[in-house]
Order: sequence, then structure tokens, then C-alpha cells
Amino acid sequence: MEPFKVHILGCGSALPTLQHNASSQIVELREKLFMIDCGEGTQIQLRKSHVHFSKIIAVFISHLHGDHCFGLPGMISTFGMTGRTAPLHIYAPADFEPILSQTLNFFCQGLEFKVVFHAVNTKQNKVIYEDKSLTIETIPLQHRIDCCGYLFREKPTLPHIRRDMIDFYHIPISQINNIKAGADWVTQDGDVIPNSRLTTPAAPARSYAYCSDTRYIKTLYNLVKNVSTLYHESTYAAQDADRARLYWHSTSEQAALVARDASVGKLLLGHYSARYGNEQQLLEEAKEIFPNSFLTQEGAIFDI
Repeated sequence: MEPFKVHILGCGSALPTLQHNASSQIVELREKLFMIDCGEGTQIQLRKSHVHFSKIIAVFISHLHGDHCFGLPGMISTFGMTGRTAPLHIYAPADFEPILSQTLNFFCQGLEFKVVFHAVNTKQNKVIYEDKSLTIETIPLQHRIDCCGYLFREKPTLPHIRRDMIDFYHIPISQINNIKAGADWVTQDGDVIPNSRLTTPAAPARSYAYCSDTRYIKTLYNLVKNVSTLYHESTYAAQDADRARLYWHSTSEQAALVARDASVGKLLLGHYSARYGNEQQLLEEAKEIFPNSFLTQEGAIFDI
């Protein structure tokens, strides 16, 4: 099975701490890398994680709070110094385009690659990126400013060929793609060998949903139903639910409710408030509702 992983570069919230970096992740699928959010210090985290700068195809910004986008100009500047020539695609709320353009014109003149901006409508659930192996769609969220999450869906793959059956029936290599596409095989004697004997089912398609920052949305589970892995912000513990409501964030319990109602495979917690010395309380509260919950930490890699 091709790798489908999430690299955690930063899982803290707005106030800087010595424990956590600002929000940023790398989604890796079939040797392609996509970045979600780019808080201050992200390029240093890229170095620590041994992620190759040149393989990042696109950056997806959830919203225009600094802890999710302040690192982008510096990272683009560094890409210029490392000799990048491939275009870098930026997906972000439309208001970010003039700010980014002015910043790059001032600090990043002479780039040898194009920065291509794609305005994102944060209020729509819509596919905004597609290639032969995946789609990426927006997930409308509710925060103090326009904000959306992103859902990475792997496209279904073809069934696996049973090599023993191919050899047994002396099926030529030229017919393998047809059999993968569902064709039966007819022997020289006219016997029909059903496709089900020649193949094994493809692995289930995987999916990853990133939801940060947002207050608890009771209906959010409908948009992330049955995803393999859900990242949902868990800024606060249950005892601070009032603060979560005030600042339009979620508690770890609320993140777990979304995961439970959506029947996801596993839940990743993150975007921790600086008020907590450690996040064990957040994890324990989430596990009471959704046992397959995990804390994110800088440097951690999760298989989807």
C-alpha cells in the first residue's frame, strides 16, 4: 500500500510556548507532499522532520490568524534560496492574496518559481484540488473569522492481480490492465474464468480530515463521515468550555463527539492552549467519548 501519512510540524495555538510550535502539518501521499497551515517557525520544523522542501506541491491555509500563516513568506523565501523551480500553489481565503503579493514583492524579488494563488471560499464544501490519486475539498468551519478545514480523499485503486492465477492460465501481460478493470478471461478452450478468481479486492480508499480552528459544530460529522483519520482542534479541557465558546474554539470532549458521531477511524487532537502544562487531561477526556484518540506532538508521524 502506498504511504499516506501526516507529519506534525506544529500543534500549539496562538500564544508561543517552549512546548509547541504554531500549527502546521505535512500530508504525504504517494511521494507527493501537501502542507496544511504554515505558522511561524514552520521551515525550521521542516528541517527537523527531514521533509524535502522541493516536494511540497501546495500549501493550504485554513484562515488568516497569524499562528496559521505567519511562516509562509519566510518559507517561500527559503524555497527561493534552495533553487526551487516548480510552481508553489497557495490555497487560502481570498483576502490573503493582496497581503501575500505585497509581502513577496517586497521581500522575495527574483524568485525563479511561480507562486500561484487560489482563492478559497471557506463557506462552501467543494473540491478545490484533484489529481489522479486524490481529491482535496474544503470543510466550512465556524471561527471568529472565515475559516475552513480540508479533507484529503484517496481515489479508489484497482484490484490486485493474483499472479498465481495469471501464471496458471497463461494470461499475457498485455491483458493485465483489462483484468484489473474488471474483465474476465476466456481460455483457448472457451472456458470463462471470472474476474473474481483472477484478482483480490483493492485496499479501501483512505481519507484525512483537518479541522482547525473551530467551535463545536453539531452537524460537522456529516462532512467527515467515516474518514480514516480526523484531526480536530482541542484547544481547551472541559473545565474551560466557557473560554472555548468565547474564543470560538473546541474542547477535547467536543472533538471526540465529532469523531464518535462521524464514525471515524481515529482522532488526532491538537491546537493546545498554552494554559496547560501537558495535554494528558485533554487526551483522557477525549478517550472517555472516543477511545481511539491520540495527542499530536511535533515530529510525530501518523499513518492514515
